[in-house]
Amino acid sequence: MRSQRRGTTLVELAIVLSMLAALALLALGSGLPLLDAAAVETASRESADLFALAREHALAANRRTVVRIDTAGARLTVVAGPDTLAHADFAPSGVLLASTRDSMAYQASGLGLGAANLRLVLRRRARADTITVSRLGRVERR
Repeated sequence: MRSQRRGTTLVELAIVLSMLAALALLALGSGLPLLDAAAVETASRESADLFALAREHALAANRRTVVRIDTAGARLTVVAGPDTLAHADFAPSGVLLASTRDSMAYQASGLGLGAANLRLVLRRRARADTITVSRLGRVERR
């Protein structure tokens, strides 16, 4: 009489697991650009919203409002006098910041202070977006 084998061997399990791992690596590799694009898009939108908030607050409160840019910490902070109105921390999502200036100040009239436009680049791996803020306070995302 022949004995019937039940179950699987360790070798068979190892082969199946290695095939699943290879498929997971392929899926992860093709999904990373999508995750990068989503993270940069979210950070770009949030940054533009902070600049708009600062300008609106300067107009509404009739006082100078500043957006501070911490490129080393990947953080934006909106400040009016001693008060912090809002902030965004992009370090946890892996988005890096590069900027032509360390801050953007809005006068009570809503106009930007300074001699030049501000350019903020948000980057994660190969994906990047640029925000340009004019001296007139207009925000443009690319």
